[in-house]
Amino acid sequence: MFSQQVFLQGLGLGASLIMSIGAQNAHVIRTSVRGEHVFATVATCIVVDVALIAVGVAGLGALIESSPVLLALARYGGAAFLLWYGWRCWSSSIRGGATLDAEGRHVLSLARAMTAVLAISLLNPAVYLDTVVLLGAVGGSLAGGQRLSFAIGAMTASALWFSALGLGARRCAPVLSRPGVWRALEAATGAMMLVLAFMLLRGA
Repeated sequence: MFSQQVFLQGLGLGASLIMSIGAQNAHVIRTSVRGEHVFATVATCIVVDVALIAVGVAGLGALIESSPVLLALARYGGAAFLLWYGWRCWSSSIRGGATLDAEGRHVLSLARAMTAVLAISLLNPAVYLDTVVLLGAVGGSLAGGQRLSFAIGAMTASALWFSALGLGARRCAPVLSRPGVWRALEAATGAMMLVLAFMLLRGA
């Protein structure tokens, strides 16, 4: 039976994890500012999150959490990915190559855009820590009838956040696409990636 209280619990926890600045969110902002297949990018992020939350609540989260090897792989792999992505952002900011075109020209093909968002979403072990392990462990610990309510809440948080992020970044494109602003955003994103990597390693 659907539980509104558990739904709100899943919505709140899902939002707190998904809304933190990460590689996936940074990619959505980038593509939205450039106007490159914004809807497809946002929809892909939502679908990936929904699928990972579903398998996590179904039991995979508890399995990973109970395995020191899998948990360490996700943690250290996630830290390595965040360090790489942070260095990528800093390099772009320093080179001045982070200036984006806000005129909406489609530089990437749809296939390349989908490949990029899937790589950012699925090759980042930190994503699995948030969706499969953390949300999955909490949702999986609930009674059978409450798991679905929790999962729907967390999935709703993902859908609302990525939709708002994509739309908001697109509307702010005239400001965010300015060379100085975007370079500062890239530098700040790189710094946040370093902080998140440190937090992962510290929790190991």
